[in-house]
Amino acid sequence: MRTEAFQTVNIYRHLLKAVKKHIGKEENKKHFLEFVTSEFHKNRNLSDGVAVQQKIKLARDYTYMLNGVHHHKDLLFSYNIAIDRSNEVQRTLGKSAASVGLQLPEVYQS
Repeated sequence: MRTEAFQTVNIYRHLLKAVKKHIGKEENKKHFLEFVTSEFHKNRNLSDGVAVQQKIKLARDYTYMLNGVHHHKDLLFSYNIAIDRSNEVQRTLGKSAASVGLQLPEVYQS
């Protein structure tokens, strides 16, 4: 029983992390996080083991799908040379600079 509780908490944590990373934490998107939280709290005291396992599997599958779709999208953007990649390059440079504690200067366009 303890392993199932640990597994459920682990899946819940991974799902919240994926929703925050790929959907966002902004105020207009907060209902996604609230839905996930309310579903886990609502089903916390279920006694039917089969129903609980199905819901846990659904949450795990949704986490994998959310991460996979966004990884696939990033791959498609990185391989497509016909699109304007300036935003992607700027984001990559910003992440690289942030990883060593620097911040890119603002670029002024005329």
